[in-house]
Amino acid sequence: MALSPRLEIRQGQSLVITPQLQQAIKLLQLSNLELDAFVDGELERNPLLSREDAEADTADRGSDDAPEVEPGFTPDDQPGGAAEADMDVRHDDIYVDASPGDRATGDAGEATAPGADAGAMTDWSKASKGGSFETDGEDFAAGLSRDKTLHEHLRDQLAMLGLTGPDFTIASVLIDAVDEGGYLRADLLEVAERLGCDPQRACIVLGRLQGFDPTGVFARDVRECLALQLRERDRLDPAMQALLDNLDLLARRDLSGLRRVCGVDEEDVREMIAEVRALTPRPGAAFGSEPVQGVTPDVFVREDGLGLWKVELNADTLPKLLVDRRYHARVSGAARSDAEKTFVSDCFAQANWLVKSLDQRARTILKVSSEIVRQQDAFLALGVEHLRPLNLKTVADAIGMHESTVSRVTSNKYMATQRGVFELKFFFTSSIAATDGGEAYSAEAIRHRIRVMIDSELDNRDGVLSDDRIVEILKETGVDIARRTVAKYREAMRIPSSVERRRLAQAAF
Repeated sequence: MALSPRLEIRQGQSLVITPQLQQAIKLLQLSNLELDAFVDGELERNPLLSREDAEADTADRGSDDAPEVEPGFTPDDQPGGAAEADMDVRHDDIYVDASPGDRATGDAGEATAPGADAGAMTDWSKASKGGSFETDGEDFAAGLSRDKTLHEHLRDQLAMLGLTGPDFTIASVLIDAVDEGGYLRADLLEVAERLGCDPQRACIVLGRLQGFDPTGVFARDVRECLALQLRERDRLDPAMQALLDNLDLLARRDLSGLRRVCGVDEEDVREMIAEVRALTPRPGAAFGSEPVQGVTPDVFVREDGLGLWKVELNADTLPKLLVDRRYHARVSGAARSDAEKTFVSDCFAQANWLVKSLDQRARTILKVSSEIVRQQDAFLALGVEHLRPLNLKTVADAIGMHESTVSRVTSNKYMATQRGVFELKFFFTSSIAATDGGEAYSAEAIRHRIRVMIDSELDNRDGVLSDDRIVEILKETGVDIARRTVAKYREAMRIPSSVERRRLAQAAF
């Protein structure tokens, strides 16, 4: 066969992941905080994007300077109908048929056009961060009402200690290495080597710092923390020191082992354990720290008067973006070079695409959440014992999407129900077969039943239940489960074994 160059035409199909499509897929798995940060970055990069100002929208809706926008998605829209027509339903390309176009979607409202007269809108009373005399007084009062942090408390004591020169430097470095619980999280030898000082000198400085309030601060482990507190109470005798050296026996409630290593009788051991329990294992926890951020739900589920469940998106977590068409028309008409025209065109296309991607993201979350509520309506009405086994494929097949899309939607998203706030992934649990071949049980429901049985052990005539006994009780109620599965669930819930629970019950009496 002769070899010669020739031309061939082939036809095929392939999925091309464009940067816009990658962005749309990324938006699906972002939490509301991550999404807000992403939108802030896009607002800085794209001059054609702006946030909707609800107050300005109400006051100036009829103004001629308002940007020309089209109404977009609102949380009251329900999945289905024409709104779902432009959503692809297979694999990851749920936005494959959408592209940057001329239509800008977004909630109707007003955005201040860049280049407008900013002087007319300037509030000179707030131009300086220093504020007026009144605002200075408010800031001073707010500073006084703030809780003092542990590091501030330690530095105040350091100032009164009177250390100078290298000792003051060593103490400052050690204070910086204290965590929120009051423990020293730095190796003393490494600190001495880094500062070029004698390790013995660093040890002496640490000994002086360990006398600071609260007692137990600057400890390097739990044993040392408890020892510092007991030494202050003049209770660190040899027997108590032996108990601190064998905290593993105390954790296992091994009273006989503690009696042996401490050389005391059972009554003395119980008194020593009571003294240790009265101590503070985290002395720095009483001081102010960064406030814990609460979970903001993305979806609300409410029951209407007809016994049905209504699913709504949380409007506060949805970024409200507008595309300023009037400003686009102004700057595009003023563009002269090809680079300027390309920049304006790209910004307009990216703005349109981002607004539409956010619209599709909201609709996808609502669609997936509605199907989860439909599948788990028994849990919402009756409780965790009625949670059904559910996997991603079941939800994906029901709503016509791919499993990977559902997985991204359920990541870092939360649903507020009458039974609490749950991550969407909470509703996806594995199944445990029934002994009679009937409907399978949810693994989460079985974990709940195991916890209920263990919590009610004191009221049970059988006393402390072993894993084998729990298996027998579950099989009597129709649950086909293995002993190792019960042990795995118990350990995941941080419930001690039956031996440790029996020792704990004996110690309580």
